[in-house]
Amino acid sequence: MQYKRASIKVFGRVQGVGFRYYTEKLATSLGITGYVKNLPDGSVYIVAEGDSFNLDLFIERVKRGPSLAHVDNIIVDYDDYKNEFNLFEIRF
Repeated sequence: MQYKRASIKVFGRVQGVGFRYYTEKLATSLGITGYVKNLPDGSVYIVAEGDSFNLDLFIERVKRGPSLAHVDNIIVDYDDYKNEFNLFEIRF
């Protein structure tokens, strides 16, 4: 099984709509590790690691977000898998 890592920046109405909690629940259900946090510019930043199939599925679902969110744009940068995290968490 191949593993990979992604740094994801999500733009749109993604703060104050439960986006981080949605992301945490989604990641946990798919076995993705890493973190999510709000950025001062109004976007959300995610670092995620996992097997290629589940990570791709995670990214597709992040593009939709929770029902109150509206994702305008998403930037994904892939990197080498580092096995850096034990779980997925919300960072403040």
